[in-house]
Amino acid sequence: MAVYTTVDDLALARFLSAYDLGDVRSFAGIAEGVENSNYLLRTTKAHYILTLYEKRVDAHDLPFFMEVMTHLASKGMSCPLPVAARDGSILRELMDRPCAIFSFLDGTSSRYPNRSKCRALGQSLAELHLNATDINRNRQNALGPVSWQPLLDSVGQRANEIAPKMQNMAQDRLNSILSAWPQDLPRGIIHADLFPNNVLFIGDNLTGVIDFYFACEDILAYDVGICLNSWCFEADGSFNLTKSRALIRGYQAVRPLSEAEIAAIPVLAAGSAMRFFLTRLYDWLHTPKDALVSPKDPMEYWAILRFHQSVSGVGAYGFD
Repeated sequence: MAVYTTVDDLALARFLSAYDLGDVRSFAGIAEGVENSNYLLRTTKAHYILTLYEKRVDAHDLPFFMEVMTHLASKGMSCPLPVAARDGSILRELMDRPCAIFSFLDGTSSRYPNRSKCRALGQSLAELHLNATDINRNRQNALGPVSWQPLLDSVGQRANEIAPKMQNMAQDRLNSILSAWPQDLPRGIIHADLFPNNVLFIGDNLTGVIDFYFACEDILAYDVGICLNSWCFEADGSFNLTKSRALIRGYQAVRPLSEAEIAAIPVLAAGSAMRFFLTRLYDWLHTPKDALVSPKDPMEYWAILRFHQSVSGVGAYGFD
């Protein structure tokens, strides 16, 4: 369940009076996502998504997120377009929460996408990287490499609750990743959370990229590593080389990776796995048992991290 803040009919009517969206036909919470409260709003004019930003989202970052989506939509990308009120404002307030209304995108997500979907995702990711080059605002990656040691320190010996000697094993792997982390690769705006549940399809046709609330400035190829981890591992934990090759070829058809970027893929993918392992580990140990959203198992990403530490070269990912 991802509706943390309930919106009553009277408050909704007052809020929508500032827009020209037609009359409300239905309004219902969406039980997906973990950060914000989302509602599907159906009116006589169209369908929309109403998002209320909860406390984990820094309100100071919201103008950046709005610009990213508005800019990418203006470039022809299928992503949510913020809807302005009559006075031109996009960010408003409802139920004491900052909020915004967005265009609705058709399609459904796939938990284990096929090869065609992986290729389409690679193409769309590269288009995002190219189209975002002239965005004016910027946001540093709050969950980038500089945050990983503090995250592990904040967990401390409690890491051993999920596996014996996990604190020491995680520290060793983190030291290895940070010592090899590249410093001179192309940077730009990345999505940073492009899991399959954030990409919509009708059949194998990609119809939307959503949830830009981790978008930031970082190494572009790091975003490729995030997608390799979230799109190319099967339910049994095995790495699907066919899907990886399709994703990479889709990306390179739009934005060819440099030799330096390709060489860095193993450590970038390992760093991505470490980032999600650490944030999941923190949530696993700190989320109350009666919380609305159950924490995700960090050991899934520990297994992915072990895979990246075992590869002998970029051929393991499907590079020629």
